Amino acid sequence: MQTLLELQIQTLPDNPGVYQYYDKEGKILYVGKAKNLKKRVQSYFTKNHDNYKTSVLVKKIVTIKHIVVPTETDALLLENNLIKKLQPRYNVLLRDDKTYPWICIKNERFPRIFSTRKMIKDGSEYFGPYTSFKTVHTILDLIKELYPLRTCTYDLSKANIDSGKFKVCLEYHIGNCKGPCEGYESLEHYQSQIEKIRQILKGNFKESLKDFKKLMTDLAMEMKFEEAQKIKEKIEVLENYQSRSTVLNPKITNLDVFSIISDETMAYVNFLQISHGAIVRSHTLELKKKLDETNEELLELAVVELRERFHLNAREIVVPFPIDLGENVKVTVPQLGDKKQILELSERNAKFYRLDQLKQIQIVDPERHTNRIMAQMQKDLRLSVEPRHIECFDNSNIQGTNPVSACVVFKDGKPSKKDYRHFNIKTVEGPNDFASMEEVVYRRYKRMLDENQPLPQLIIIDGGKGQLSSALKSLDDLGLRGKIAIIGIAKRLEELFYPGDSVPLYLDKKSETLKVIQYLRNEAHRFGITHHRDKRSKSALTNSLESIPGIGEKTMITLMKHFKSVKRLQNADEKAISEVVGVSKAKKISDFYKKNTSN
Repeated sequence: MQTLLELQIQTLPDNPGVYQYYDKEGKILYVGKAKNLKKRVQSYFTKNHDNYKTSVLVKKIVTIKHIVVPTETDALLLENNLIKKLQPRYNVLLRDDKTYPWICIKNERFPRIFSTRKMIKDGSEYFGPYTSFKTVHTILDLIKELYPLRTCTYDLSKANIDSGKFKVCLEYHIGNCKGPCEGYESLEHYQSQIEKIRQILKGNFKESLKDFKKLMTDLAMEMKFEEAQKIKEKIEVLENYQSRSTVLNPKITNLDVFSIISDETMAYVNFLQISHGAIVRSHTLELKKKLDETNEELLELAVVELRERFHLNAREIVVPFPIDLGENVKVTVPQLGDKKQILELSERNAKFYRLDQLKQIQIVDPERHTNRIMAQMQKDLRLSVEPRHIECFDNSNIQGTNPVSACVVFKDGKPSKKDYRHFNIKTVEGPNDFASMEEVVYRRYKRMLDENQPLPQLIIIDGGKGQLSSALKSLDDLGLRGKIAIIGIAKRLEELFYPGDSVPLYLDKKSETLKVIQYLRNEAHRFGITHHRDKRSKSALTNSLESIPGIGEKTMITLMKHFKSVKRLQNADEKAISEVVGVSKAKKISDFYKKNTSN
């Protein structure tokens, strides 16, 4: 019997995301990120760890939670946010050493701007975190191109500058600095540039773009086209620069995001808490349906429950459809943009959570899994009873030769291969799928009625309206119309046809009901094609042998049983054939094939 922890590991998704380990008391132990959640988490439990700390951590893990994100970059950012928020005991090394880079505007007179991994609480401003130093260097290079700032560490107090304590350096002479150390640049002008940089780091390029466009125009008017071109290139860089992420986005303020995924018996509500543009919490709530509650009713209940449980006080919530939470909360149903992306991320987490639960149920309680599938099929296909016994028919022939039909049987959504049946067409001449379908359906259920066998709850006909109508004729002749549900499935668009209804039913391509029907159809096709090939091969062998003088029916049957196909008989040497039918007949057969091959 698998433990709960083993089930959680087995049902993790193969997607990027963040995993969280909890102990038996529900305390957070560790937060990590992964490109593939399942492989990364499994590695903890399949390796022998030389590190003592890791060994102790693995022994304490009782529960695993995860959050799925679109990319590995988002996983990096989310991991960083959650570690700062939750402070897990076993993430000490990450908190101390493995932090992400920030851009700092130093709290000093004539502020410097530089990258750092450490945040010092001295009144300086920090922007980020960024996923890599490559991104940081790109931004700093951009700032350096746009606005010349000092890079020295001098104390540029008014007294030091007035006393002439410092001299301008090489950076001044090559144009990278305006020389505030000798008073060549005023504090007011320097601070105005810092403010524009601050806006760029926040994602607001409006003022900088306005200034550069004016400068570009002025330079062009002065016939300084090369300099104007350089300014134009800076404008293009500014316009194209974006630092956007569904995990960390400065444009999104504090809000709560809720989404819901449901099936026949359960609903799953995922909640993401966004604080200062970052995801700081994710939780999925399971709701067992008692009656036929709507998603709107269930989501309202869940939102109230989650806001109270986690003491949420955001003034705005994002949901997939309108719900009523009173006048104090703004309800947003986004159609496009950043909030829509966050909502889709929440929905993705709800879907993965549901799949995890279903996989666990399938392993631990297969009967419950089967009952759920049957209930879903009954609803999707609009049946009066659950389709516990399903039979599917398919015809096979090539240009009308050797027509056969196949019937495959599924019980409780799984193949019952001992009940599969082949049919050789007896009453139909030539390629006529409709008449062939009518014949085999009649023969199948006439025999079942005669032998008093239990009838299926659902018949599936592989074909469109024509094959379905032919099968219906047989049910009418047997008096079974209305006693067995019957539908047809057309291959091209996976259309489901019902008797007397000209409008086909289209199921969701990812629905479990359609997957079961496709499995049935594919099995019927495979089973029928196999039988058709065998029959065609035997027929070709028989026709070939009938042309050989001195070879009778008994000899043909013996050769068919031994060699199975014409090709194998043709390739066999005379000695191998003589061991089956004797030397005399073997010589006749061998000579016949040699003569025909040479011709």
